[in-house]
Amino acid sequence: MVIAAKVIDQSSWDRKEHFDFFSGDSGLPLYDITTQIDVTHFYQYIKHNDISFYYGLIDATTKVMNQIENFRYKIRGENVVLIDHLIPSFTDLKEDSELFQIVTLDFAGDMKEFSDEAKRVSSAQKVYFPKSEYPADTMIQFSCLPWFSFTNLGNESSLDRDDSIIKVTWGKFEKQGDRLTLPYSIQVNHRLIDGIHLGKMINQLQLYLDQLVSESTI
Repeated sequence: MVIAAKVIDQSSWDRKEHFDFFSGDSGLPLYDITTQIDVTHFYQYIKHNDISFYYGLIDATTKVMNQIENFRYKIRGENVVLIDHLIPSFTDLKEDSELFQIVTLDFAGDMKEFSDEAKRVSSAQKVYFPKSEYPADTMIQFSCLPWFSFTNLGNESSLDRDDSIIKVTWGKFEKQGDRLTLPYSIQVNHRLIDGIHLGKMINQLQLYLDQLVSESTI
């Protein structure tokens, strides 16, 4: 599938100096952050609406991340492009198995519709790692470690300075007083994304989760 991409004119790009600065670093420009998000309201919402926690948070993250331009910048050879939208590609355990598969789903709909479609596609998939019809850099790579919480996470690295695939992982939520908190990690490329953009994304995601409305909250 083709996802539209516009080549950035780097001569007038306001990020050009920052892009060059991190391009000249002798180390890898990939970095990750781990934070906590409050999923108290989100958990109530998905339970009321019969939505998978995992699929629901994938949907919410994808929608919020697509609203922030820097996450849609991609490095392709000598060019930087702005793609039309990101799509989720996520690990999912095979039923009655300890082996995971990778499911990629470009789907427009509300959270309940996405959750139902993700469950259907995942259940019907016959191979662990199907060849994707989408360019790898158009995907957000999601994973989940629901068996334990964590305070830091290091992802496997491709050692590719042009790697602009975003990786998102979360762990087991924990009760803290009357709240539920979730460890949440994102890996990005510093040539394209700074801390301020991660801050926007995390804060907007938290707001999105807190403002979900169902009949039980009206």
